[in-house]
Amino acid sequence: MAAAAGPARSPRVFLNHLDSYCGRSTGEYLSRCVVGASLESIGEEEEEEDENNSAAEVSSRPKEGVYQVVGTLSKPESTKPCFAEETYAVSSRKELLSHLLECEIVLYNITEDANQIEEATWAASALHMEIEHFATPKLFILISTIMSWAKSKPPDPEDPEIPFTDEDYRRRKPHPNFMDHINAEKLILKLGKTNKRKFSTYVVASGHQYGAGEGVLHYFFKIGWLSETPAIPVFGNGSNFIPTIHVLDLAAVLQNIIDHRPRFHYILAVDASMHTLQELIKCISKNVGPGKIEKIPKENAFLSKDLTQMHLDMLLVNLRMESMFLKETFNIKWVAQAGLVENIEQIVKEYKQSRGLLPLKVYVHGPPGVGKSTIAEELCKHYKLHHVKINDVISETIANLEKIVAPKEPDSDSVGEQGEEDEEEEGKNVEAAHELLARVKESMEQNAGRPDDQYVVKFVKDKLKSMPCRNQGYVLDGFPETYDQAKDLFNLESEDEEEEIKGKIPKCDKLITPEFVISLTASDEFLINRIINLPERIVAGTHYTQDRFLQSLNLFRELNTDDKTVLNYFDELEIHPQFIDVAKFEDPENRFVVKDIIKKIGEPRNYGLTDEEKENLERKVAEERLVKEAQEKAEQERKEAEERAERMANWEEWNKHLEEVKRQEQELLEAQSIPLRNYLMKNVMPTLMQGINECCRIRPDDPVDFLAEYLFKNSPDIE
Repeated sequence: MAAAAGPARSPRVFLNHLDSYCGRSTGEYLSRCVVGASLESIGEEEEEEDENNSAAEVSSRPKEGVYQVVGTLSKPESTKPCFAEETYAVSSRKELLSHLLECEIVLYNITEDANQIEEATWAASALHMEIEHFATPKLFILISTIMSWAKSKPPDPEDPEIPFTDEDYRRRKPHPNFMDHINAEKLILKLGKTNKRKFSTYVVASGHQYGAGEGVLHYFFKIGWLSETPAIPVFGNGSNFIPTIHVLDLAAVLQNIIDHRPRFHYILAVDASMHTLQELIKCISKNVGPGKIEKIPKENAFLSKDLTQMHLDMLLVNLRMESMFLKETFNIKWVAQAGLVENIEQIVKEYKQSRGLLPLKVYVHGPPGVGKSTIAEELCKHYKLHHVKINDVISETIANLEKIVAPKEPDSDSVGEQGEEDEEEEGKNVEAAHELLARVKESMEQNAGRPDDQYVVKFVKDKLKSMPCRNQGYVLDGFPETYDQAKDLFNLESEDEEEEIKGKIPKCDKLITPEFVISLTASDEFLINRIINLPERIVAGTHYTQDRFLQSLNLFRELNTDDKTVLNYFDELEIHPQFIDVAKFEDPENRFVVKDIIKKIGEPRNYGLTDEEKENLERKVAEERLVKEAQEKAEQERKEAEERAERMANWEEWNKHLEEVKRQEQELLEAQSIPLRNYLMKNVMPTLMQGINECCRIRPDDPVDFLAEYLFKNSPDIE
């Protein structure tokens, strides 16, 4: 019959805030879930008992495909998640209701944003009013929080270890800041009682979510990963029990509700763990951070910018909870049923992958004087990595061993905090450190102040396995120098030699083996010239003095012309070195070399800049801009002054020339006018004077005409 009717449309699931922590994980999980998948065989024993019946049942179940996930975004500028069919930028409640009516299943998450409570209650009420017009039955699930149980009285006051179960939900009392959550829960359950066939409602009280990119516990993961503090803080005494659930297990609970439609409408979603805040943070510290915790007063928690009031309330809750319903009724493929502590390795891996916090491991190889340390420092600054220099590692390790061996003064504040096991372990550590320190010092006396290779390799290996190097990564500066050193440093300790001979690729410890091998190359002539030109203050006290430098350079060339060099080792691992000729850049500060390496390695894999770093960077950019503008203005003024002075000088010069030209012209005119003047004085002026006198005597009507006639008649040239 189903075939005749044609394939049914996959159920459409609405979920608010698809770009939030819980929304993203839940939406992605459901978009991969086959409809009805959780209805399949709950136990392996049932499968074995009646395999044929099971197959027949599966074929008759509604498996139309996967759920179509749609929803809203918490930030309108966020990009649409890849798992979402559609995302809605809702401008009005009417528009939102029209989208909700298109969906068979509506999920509202109010665990992260309390502002969504009002929208969730409105959505359920609006759908309830439209029951008569439903084309298909609808399911509404409110994802709430166990904070609506925070102030509940224990089930048995005489035995506080007895946990709350789902059946105690009518006796729950909320935290004062979560009153709106419990009111929303009550309203949703009430609306589902009117017409259960057409509109059923469920409330899921979720434990504190962890896993993937981390939610409320992210603050502690981040502090640990950054490795900037010696201990991770625990607020208060840390003895409060915190109910938790992996975010994907919460998504599986929602999938089971959608598939099973259980009779019980209030479901407690918590894993099987019973861990205190101190246990959780201690576990995070050991696996991501410095390995230590520090108890601080609750009031100090408010000083942190990264924790909201909601986060603090959640971290200070004290509840023992057990969900009998999940165990008995649902078919959940648990990701972390036992809890965070028991699954910490997987949780840490998820956290790093989800946030792109993958370690960047770089080995810089090259002859002495090529600029390894300068380049390594610049790479560490850019990528926020740890600079592993062999001399620093040796001195740091010896200092740490001496610190462990040194007699400790009893500290009244910290007594009893770490427990007897830690004290016993510390005793063993002191004994081992004593023994190692004695052997290292003996080795240093025999080798002119440098420990034997076996100790150097051990020190570097321990450094690379330290939590900061495992979290952020490192730049290994010039060590190992030989094939054997590389083999001892990076090969797995438990490796079977026969297997290594059989297999072409040696088995290396991927946790510490570099991902990028940068080999800096340069000719001996170039390196010698560079060292000769170094200032005396830099050369003093280093191996860059003429004799020692040439000795180091010759040793490097010998070690790197054998058949088995350190670079051959990485080639065997198929980590092929990237060669960079430093000489071709003609840059003493190696800025272009660093840029070239950054281009090869790619983008940083860390949290990026902190607010403080962004502020400093912006201030630095602003200062540089002001300096540049001031320089440009000064340069412009200088140019204008020069041009003005030049114009004035040119003007004066031009005026001088003009005066000279005028003088010369005057002299020339005067010189040219002498013959004419002489002629006029001799031939014209006497006759003219006579004519004027005659004109004055006669006084003709037209004196000019008279004078002209007179000159014409009496001119000496006219006979």
